[in-house]
Amino acid sequence: MTTSSYVAFSDLAVLDLLRTREAMTVVEFAEALGVTATAVRQRLNRLLAQKLIERTATKGGRGRPKHRYRLTSRGLQRAGSNFADLAMALWQEVRAVRDEDVRRGLLQRIAKRMAEMYAGMVEGPTLEQKVAALTELFGERRVPLELDTTGPVPVLKAVACPYPDLAGQDRSICAMERMLFAEVLGADVRLAACRLDGQAACRFELN
Repeated sequence: MTTSSYVAFSDLAVLDLLRTREAMTVVEFAEALGVTATAVRQRLNRLLAQKLIERTATKGGRGRPKHRYRLTSRGLQRAGSNFADLAMALWQEVRAVRDEDVRRGLLQRIAKRMAEMYAGMVEGPTLEQKVAALTELFGERRVPLELDTTGPVPVLKAVACPYPDLAGQDRSICAMERMLFAEVLGADVRLAACRLDGQAACRFELN
C-alpha cells in the first residue's frame, strides 16, 4: 500500500501541520498532535513511503544529528487539495445531465475508475476476503462497513454514509456506490435498503 495515493485520516494531520510550518521534528509533532513519539514515527514512515514528505538531518553539536521533516512537492499538492468542494461541483455536473442513459453511463465509468483505484487494496481469492479488505479500507477512512452472513445471502451494511453531503442531494450516489461495490468485489450487488428511505443503514446484498 506504500504506492497508494490514499492517505490515512490520522496522517492528514501531519500534512496539515507542515502546510504552515517549513519543517518539524518528531518531538514537535508529538507536542502539536498530543500523541507519542512512536505514533508520530509510524505516521511519518507511511508518509515517507508515499513520498509526501522528506527527511533532512542537521547537526546540532555533539550526539546524533537532528532529523526534520518537510513536505515534498507532491505532499504540498496533496495537503492543499480541497477534494470535498471538487467532488460536490463534479457531482452537480453529473446531476445536470438530463439524458438518463448518458447519466447512467457516467455513473458506471466513475464507479469503474474508483474500483481501479482500489484494486490493489481490495484483493483475495474469495468474496469473503475481498469484503474483509474493503471493510478495512473503508474503516481507515472512518466509514465503517459490516458484513452480515446470517441471512440467505451476505449483506454488506454501510453503518455511516461515505458521501453524506452528496447523498443528501441525490440518491444516484447510492446507485454509484452499488456499482462500485460490484466492480471492486466482482459480485452482483443489490441495494436492499437505503438510509434516504428512513432505514437505519444502507444494505447491499451480495450474490
